[in-house]
Amino acid sequence: MEYLILIIYSSSLLFIFLFSLGQLHLTLQYLKSKKKSRELSLVEDGIQEDKLPAVTVQLPIYNEKYVVERLIDTIACFEYPLDKMEIQILDDSTDETVDLIAKKVQYYQEKGIDIQHIRRPDRVGFKAGALEYGLDIAKGEFIAIFDADFLPRPDFLKLTVPYFLEDENIGVVQTRWGHVNKDYSILTKLQAFGLDAHFTIEQVGRSAAGSFINFNGTGGVWRKKCIYDAGNWQPDTLTEDLDLSYRAQMKGWRFKYLEKVESPAELPVYMPAIKSQQFRWNKGAAESAKKHLGTVLKSGISFPSKVHAFFHLLNSSVFLFLLIAALFSIPMLFVKYAHPELNWLINIGGILLVGFFSISFFYWVATKEFVPQNTFGYYIKVFPMFLMISMGLSLHNSIAVLEGFLGFKSPFVRTPKFNIQQVSDSWKGNIYIKQNFSWLNILEGLLVLYFLAGIGIGFYFNDFGLIIFHIMLAIGFGNVFFYSMKTTG
Repeated sequence: MEYLILIIYSSSLLFIFLFSLGQLHLTLQYLKSKKKSRELSLVEDGIQEDKLPAVTVQLPIYNEKYVVERLIDTIACFEYPLDKMEIQILDDSTDETVDLIAKKVQYYQEKGIDIQHIRRPDRVGFKAGALEYGLDIAKGEFIAIFDADFLPRPDFLKLTVPYFLEDENIGVVQTRWGHVNKDYSILTKLQAFGLDAHFTIEQVGRSAAGSFINFNGTGGVWRKKCIYDAGNWQPDTLTEDLDLSYRAQMKGWRFKYLEKVESPAELPVYMPAIKSQQFRWNKGAAESAKKHLGTVLKSGISFPSKVHAFFHLLNSSVFLFLLIAALFSIPMLFVKYAHPELNWLINIGGILLVGFFSISFFYWVATKEFVPQNTFGYYIKVFPMFLMISMGLSLHNSIAVLEGFLGFKSPFVRTPKFNIQQVSDSWKGNIYIKQNFSWLNILEGLLVLYFLAGIGIGFYFNDFGLIIFHIMLAIGFGNVFFYSMKTTG
C-alpha cells in the first residue's frame, strides 16, 4: 500500500512538473518573439475600403437581457463599409431578451444597417449549432464572432481582416481578450491574472514556436472556407472552438494571433458563474483531447509541436493531477514517518520545485507585460492567491475533466452575464442566478478540514516539507467554499 501511494503521488507530481516545463518553454518563446514582432504593420500600411471583403458578424445569444443591447450597440458602431458588413443575431433565447433584440434590430435596420434577428426552431447543438445555422445563410466571406459580454473596438474589423488578404492560408485571426471589470473584486482580478497569461505567453509562445494555437470562441474572425474545409461547427464537445481549431490546423490552415489588438469583455463576478465557465472549459478541453490527441500524435507535424499539442489538449488535466497529488500528500506523511529508509527517494521530489519556479516565471513575465510600473508589488499580491484559488477549484475542475474523458454528456451551460463594470455595481437580483447548495460544496468544505488536519499531522510528525502546500490548499478550498456560498454582491 505504501508503494502504491508513493507511485500515485510521484506520478501526479511528474505530470505537473513536465507540464510546467512546457510552460517555461512557451515563456522563452514569448520573450524571443517580442524582439521581432511586426503585428501591426498591416494596420499601419492601411487598406483601401473598396478592397475590403464582405464580413458577417455573428452574435450567438441565449437569455442575455442584461448585456444584449450593449452588445448590439457596440457592433453597430463598427467602422466598416455598410454594404460589406452583415450582422447576424443568432438568438436562442426563451425570455424577454427576444423582445429587446427585436427592438434593437428594427432600430438599426431603419438606419440602413444589414442586421438580422435569426431564430432557430430549436436549440439543437447549443452555441455550435447556432453558429452552424447562421453560417449556412451568411453573406460574408469572413465570419467575426462575439459572445454577449464583449465590447470590441469600432475598428476591430479593419485591424483583423487585412491579415486574411495578405495570406490566403490564414484561417483565423484571434485577438486578445481585455477586461472591463478587472478591478471589481478579488475574483475578477484573479481571473484577469490567469487569462492575461494565456493571451500573452501561451498564445504568442505557441504561435512563435510554430505549434497549434486555438480560437478562443469569441473576439476573432474565421475565413468561411476554412470552417467548411475543417468540417464545420460540431456540438460533440463543450469547447467547439478548440475542437474546430485543431481540425482546421490539422488541415493545414494557419492561425494568426494579434496580442496588441484587445477585445474587452466582462468577467464573471461570483463564484458559481466562474465555476460554470470553468466546468465548460475544462470538460470541453478533455472531450477535445479525447477526440484529437491520438490523431495529432500520429500526424506528420514536428515533434516539438506534438509535445506542445499534447500539453495544450491536456491542459485541464493538470487540475486532476493536482487534486490527486493533494489528496495523497497526507498519506505520504504517514509513509515517510513509517519508512524513513524511503526518505532519500521521497526527497528526490524536491527537484520538482523547478516546476514551481517555471510556473512562477511564466506568470511573472505576463504580469510584467500588463503591470510594468508595479510588477513586483502586483505579482506578490495576486499570484499567491491565484495559485490558492486554482488549488481550491481543483475538485470542481477535476470532475469536469473526468466527465469529459469518460464520455458523460451534459448541456452547454451558459455563464450568467451581469453588465457590471464599476465597483459600485451589484449583481443582486440577477434573474439568471440560481443559488444551489450542492454535494460539491459540502466536499469542498470537508477538504478544508482535511488539509487543516494535514497541517496538524505535519506538526505531530515534525515533518514540515508539505506544510506550505497544505496551508495553500486549506486557504484555497476555504475561499472557494466561502465564495460559492456568498449570495449577495
